[in-house]
Amino acid sequence: MSKIGIIAAMNEEMQQIKNVMSDITENVVYNLHFFEGNISGKECVLVECGIGKVNAARTTQILIDNYDIEYVVNIGTAGGVDTSLNVTDVVIGEKLAQHDFDITAFGREKGFITGVGKYVFSNEKLVKKCKEAMENIDQNNSYKVLIGTIASGDIFCTDRNMANEIQKEFGALCVEMEGAAIGQICMLDNVPFIVIRSISDSPNGNNNIDFDEYITIASKRCAEFLKELLK
Repeated sequence: MSKIGIIAAMNEEMQQIKNVMSDITENVVYNLHFFEGNISGKECVLVECGIGKVNAARTTQILIDNYDIEYVVNIGTAGGVDTSLNVTDVVIGEKLAQHDFDITAFGREKGFITGVGKYVFSNEKLVKKCKEAMENIDQNNSYKVLIGTIASGDIFCTDRNMANEIQKEFGALCVEMEGAAIGQICMLDNVPFIVIRSISDSPNGNNNIDFDEYITIASKRCAEFLKELLK
């Protein structure tokens, strides 16, 4: 039976997803711990990939190679670069870019990857399902859910100027360190994917304090959204 693959970068993010899973069993492949279980009546397999694009890409390929995956959901936290976003708001990545990939010396745009392009695009049906889930969650409007571009790179963005440059170049709502790499592997393997991120901090010079304070709250919000999405 095909399963929904769920990838989180950090243990705090993964634990919140495990909290909404039932009937959990564990399997270890190449020192990665895969947790199979059920969320909202759907068979899922959850794995923590670790921080960064290489870890994310490696884990995605191992997941796809070892399980019959219907689609992949990357879920976790991100830093907001769009000034309209508040901590714990949720961003659905309709398209993703690697903001630190640079072959502009060869006349290409920043972020352009040969054989891939500047962006990878989430599955249209999954984006539509996210829109439907948005209508059914958090009726008191205590947080926003936005659909747009997410930028990934192997750097924890703490500088407002850098954030502004990334937003200007890619039209990004937020930045993180794994989503576009997961999307690239899924695209190359013809596996549908979607990236869901909750804002844990913003590049305001105070990222460590914000991140530590809000990562659990943001991760819980993502897990709640995932549960609604899979209904």
